[in-house]
Amino acid sequence: MFDPKTHCIVVVGAQWGDEGKGKLVDVLSERADCVVRYQGGANAGHTVVIGEEQFILQQIPSGILHAGARCIIGNGVVLDPETLFEELDGLTARGVDTTGRLFVSERAHLVLPYHKLLDAASEKSQKIGTTGRGIGPTYEDKYGRRGVRVIDLRDGAGLRALLAERLDRANRLLAMMGAAPASLDAHIALLERLAPRLLPLATDTGLLVHQALRSGKRVLLEGAQGALLDVDHGTYPYVTSSNTTAGGASIGSGIGPTAIDGVLGVVKAYTTRVGNGPLPTEALGEGGEALQRIGGEFGAVTGRPRRCGWFDANVVRYSVRVNGLTGLAVTKLDVLDSFSEIPVGTEYRIDGELSEELPAEVERLERVEPV
Repeated sequence: MFDPKTHCIVVVGAQWGDEGKGKLVDVLSERADCVVRYQGGANAGHTVVIGEEQFILQQIPSGILHAGARCIIGNGVVLDPETLFEELDGLTARGVDTTGRLFVSERAHLVLPYHKLLDAASEKSQKIGTTGRGIGPTYEDKYGRRGVRVIDLRDGAGLRALLAERLDRANRLLAMMGAAPASLDAHIALLERLAPRLLPLATDTGLLVHQALRSGKRVLLEGAQGALLDVDHGTYPYVTSSNTTAGGASIGSGIGPTAIDGVLGVVKAYTTRVGNGPLPTEALGEGGEALQRIGGEFGAVTGRPRRCGWFDANVVRYSVRVNGLTGLAVTKLDVLDSFSEIPVGTEYRIDGELSEELPAEVERLERVEPV
């Protein structure tokens, strides 16, 4: 998709995630000078196969596997620093040299152990189907203006006071939910151990992307999850806590929307989702089991089985609209080879009426009959 007039491309999932974005990003990364992850966190895994080797990347952009690409974790990402260095060390052990190629936004918010404790405690009472990796509570803190950012690690003297204030509130919430408190000393020890590795990577990444585009470089903005998990445009409340649609690419990477030249949507030839929430074309029984088995539909990060259904044109039509897609890539067509009949949903029957639109009310969406 890169050409003399197309320098900045967004890749988004057009369903509920797991569409195969990692594979498309891997292909496009071969021609990209800069690959930016702009939202989400360690709750989403991108699987990339190079030769006979398989890599599962959670926070690091898929472009890290291509020696010529600069990789950026943008300000819209909620960063789990411990997981980040587990990923980096794993890549190094497999011969991938990341030296001087990975940059982290100093504005990115940190996922800390207390966020994971809050996530687990909350999930016990409200079954949304989260991965339990602290993503939601971190975004809550971000928008509540009580987060801890990468740049805060530069103030070693003030870090303890900042964390003490954050943990005071978190521990009160944990106590209300009957969970054990988080330890301030353990948090301090963790960040003192990781800060010397993280801070050298931290910079104004929005400026880096801006400078790359001004100098004519090709920039790839890599989304995580899928449009139907967007906190504004997805099947609320069964959504993630960030903007997974293309609109989030500008905010999460630190560049203006007019800098983006194209938006590539990735869809499976059928439909999957993880966790709770409506899936109108869900295939129950043998059909769903066959899609799951043949398609290898298990989460790259969690290993959770994915719910499977047939292609839902209403979902993709909606995704084209809310993302402003300029291109569409279809994956896993070969999974359908063994089916003599392949159902496709083109409309919904809702309360006796046909519609091509996706209802905003999750209760109505759960009642639709695909046609």
